[in-house]
Amino acid sequence: MRSTIALILLMTAVAAPAQELPADKATPASKMAKTHQEAMIAEAEDAWVKPPVDEASAVSHGAVTVGGQRIAYTATAGTLTIRDNDGKPTGSMFYTAYTKDGAAPSSRPVTFFYNGGPGSATVWLHMGSFAPVRVTTANPEYIRPAPYGFGPNPHSLIDKSDLVFIDAMGAGWSRPLGAKTGKDFWGVDQDADAFARTVERYVTKTGRWSSPKFLFGESYGTLRNGAVAALLEERGLSLNGIVYLSSIMNYGVRQPGYDANYLTLFPGYAATAWYHNHLQNRPPNLEAFLQEVRAFTSGPYAAALAKGSTISPDEKRQVAEQMSKYIGISPDFIMRADLRIDLNHFRTELLRDRRLVVGRLDSRYTLIPSDANAERPDDDPSSTAISGAFVSSFMDYAKKTLGYQTAMPYKISARDKGFDWDWKHVAPGSNFPQNNPNTAIDLAYTMRTNPYLKALFLNGYYDMATPFYGTEFDVNHMLLEPSLQKNVEFKYYESGHMVYLNPAELAKMHADLAAWYDATLADARSSQPPARPVARTGDAGPGPN
Repeated sequence: MRSTIALILLMTAVAAPAQELPADKATPASKMAKTHQEAMIAEAEDAWVKPPVDEASAVSHGAVTVGGQRIAYTATAGTLTIRDNDGKPTGSMFYTAYTKDGAAPSSRPVTFFYNGGPGSATVWLHMGSFAPVRVTTANPEYIRPAPYGFGPNPHSLIDKSDLVFIDAMGAGWSRPLGAKTGKDFWGVDQDADAFARTVERYVTKTGRWSSPKFLFGESYGTLRNGAVAALLEERGLSLNGIVYLSSIMNYGVRQPGYDANYLTLFPGYAATAWYHNHLQNRPPNLEAFLQEVRAFTSGPYAAALAKGSTISPDEKRQVAEQMSKYIGISPDFIMRADLRIDLNHFRTELLRDRRLVVGRLDSRYTLIPSDANAERPDDDPSSTAISGAFVSSFMDYAKKTLGYQTAMPYKISARDKGFDWDWKHVAPGSNFPQNNPNTAIDLAYTMRTNPYLKALFLNGYYDMATPFYGTEFDVNHMLLEPSLQKNVEFKYYESGHMVYLNPAELAKMHADLAAWYDATLADARSSQPPARPVARTGDAGPGPN
């Protein structure tokens, strides 16, 4: 209301003529109008809703039953003020934390969750995965309009760890402070620094420096994982584990003219064709089928693509026919594409005879296209199917249950006008920035520095945005020593990018995570450190950083 009144007064002040005064006391009309205008602008600025420099919070309490155990918890929704190295406030980061009541903080793990985008709020992980509450989803279908199913989450990870969900800068209720703008945070390294400072601020504010600590990123959040972990390690905060859900650590493989992207997508194409029963002689077992497809992808298919235009017509036809058997698209179409099927063509071509296109985030979802001859889909049905339910449920929950009050709009994404992401990244040990970031290098560096660090990769078979074979490709090219390779695990689910949308797979994923947390913490308590490679005589060894 104040801002509206201020703007009306401002318009009146500009339009109204100055009152006449005696000649010896008269003020020029232009100066008077300017003075009024400045005053009204200042009042309007004062009325504008700004993020708090002083950290704000709302505390509430709840309980949830997980695995037959009733767990009481405290929920804290609020802001963390991050500062530069001189202590000057630079940003207000919104978070929601769930801590188990009655547990000793020093021994209780704490896990930091974030979505990707880049520039996405963390409403998806918060409302869909492992918080004590979640939106009810089915498998796979468009969620009906309100009222939505929302309530206690029997698969919450609160049984194993305290949980902190953090919104990226410019998204949710996270905002820059002072002279800072979104551009100061919108980049690979700038974003990673903001999240690292947020983690440091939370553990300092809550006295959690001695707690076991984990990161949990989804999508672009997995690229963020490696960079944040490396920064934290350099600043003296060592992690116990990192969870990668639907990974994209290396954007370099997606450059035009490179064949790696076609390789990483191909097993996902095969899984999708299997799911939609669009294969001749469809194998009964998906995992056995995909093992065969992986062998073909890394063998004959990779060799064929490596030959480029020098491949013989006979070999090209032979490879195309085998590809057709695996992904359900005709050999002639594959031949015309020079064995290189891009994602949009696959999504529109696979079920063209049924007048359907498949989803990108989750290829189980389908959409009727406006043009049956289209080369690319109109939309992604796996995204539009859930957005309304997740956003509406969070807004209602934040106000009525968490009790967090603010007049600032909750932004699902920071991608407003002027959003321009800086993709350059300086990896540890390099003096030159990568133009296409690959934070698998950061993860490898951190794992070599901290040999106790565990990494868990969770993958949906039907995820075409961050395909599971791409994750395997990136991890295998980290070239970890055998002593560290055992610290990496993979788990797979019959779901898409947001694995947790499938209720059965969410239960399975919780079981996998629970076992992984137990094993990781048991290993951290072991007195025997992991074996390190023995340096040969004459090796310089690591120098000062």
